[in-house]
Amino acid sequence: MTDPKTLLLSLFDRAVEVADPMRSLAAHLPPKPAGRVVVIGAGKASARMAEAVEAEWGPCEGLVITRYGYGRPCQGIEIVEAAHPVPDQAGLEATARMLALLEGLGEGDFVLALISGGASALLIAPAEGVTLEEKRAVNAALLASGAPIDRMNTVRKHLSRVKGGQLAAAAHPARMLSLMISDVPGDDPAFIGSGPTVGDASTAAEARGALERWQVAVPASISAALNRPTGVIPPGDPRLSQVENVLYAAPAQSLAAAAELAQAAGCEVRLLGDALEGEAREVAAAQAAMALDVKAAKAPGSPPVLLLSGGELTVTRRGDGIGGPNAEFCLALALALNGAPGIHALACDTDGVDGAAEVAGAVFGPDILTLAQKAGVDPAAALARNDAHSFFAAVKAQVVPGPTLTNVNDFRAVLIL
Repeated sequence: MTDPKTLLLSLFDRAVEVADPMRSLAAHLPPKPAGRVVVIGAGKASARMAEAVEAEWGPCEGLVITRYGYGRPCQGIEIVEAAHPVPDQAGLEATARMLALLEGLGEGDFVLALISGGASALLIAPAEGVTLEEKRAVNAALLASGAPIDRMNTVRKHLSRVKGGQLAAAAHPARMLSLMISDVPGDDPAFIGSGPTVGDASTAAEARGALERWQVAVPASISAALNRPTGVIPPGDPRLSQVENVLYAAPAQSLAAAAELAQAAGCEVRLLGDALEGEAREVAAAQAAMALDVKAAKAPGSPPVLLLSGGELTVTRRGDGIGGPNAEFCLALALALNGAPGIHALACDTDGVDGAAEVAGAVFGPDILTLAQKAGVDPAAALARNDAHSFFAAVKAQVVPGPTLTNVNDFRAVLIL
């Protein structure tokens, strides 16, 4: 077997590779329809998806919004870069232009929508009476609250004019095919990018309840918007009758590919699930206990055991540090393992961005606490102030792949030798 760090990094690379739209999208793309074809999309993988579409169909009319740094060269489709995870003016203006592009389409026209994780922040059209700054403030507060992604997206939908099926409704009566890459636990299309092409049965009352449950304070305009009739399109609405939603890439596929590679390297793989949720530090404590139990039960000469999991963890912001759920998972795991010999781990976001930092996550071995002592950094203090990225930067254990151009959620691997 190769050294543990190299193996763990290769597993992450494999998980990302399998979800690359240039490798996976073409098989789900029909022949280019006759008549007018408009390509729209949003998300961290959407520009790469657009590139894959034009590799098959040639130049197309359209507009796709992706994260800064995630743009790709396209022949006809315009790629607009905007801010993520907190939306900005570029996203607002591009979304308005996208809606204008859909105006006046008829039954003979065809819309291809390319949706991936990140679309919630990139597709930004605030509800009536809500400003961009107010939407930004609520979005930032939700991200810091520890609320799970599905609850955050419920709030986002009911404060939007494009989410929760409203983008698809804007294209009616044109036919629409929406191709999606999942970055949400459970792979529910209604929660991928806040479901701009998917009908949604949630209510504004549920959005208000989420804000209350996670103690997110909002201005009066937000409260007013959530007390008006919602614009979210319910399932079965006639405006969605011409829409087909296809989920073509998901975390399970990437985990399976990584597991196959690990098995080829001689590991016994234990898959803990592709939809884990919860506080990063709490999940880390549970996986540390599991790893220590595996270590204690291992017979001499037995193969390495790999604990593999996906999903989307959350962080309740308590301090003023720089962090993300994957790095915080690693930091909490390192503290819980306390230098136990023979245990190595990696946790990274497959989109290359953990939290708001341009870092995917971290990889470490049993010497991590010794390295921290030599570097003069306190892991417990770093965890207390949510400063995991700074900690792993100090011990040179960050994973920084740059834009991966895809997004199938978090990837966690704990290797027990």
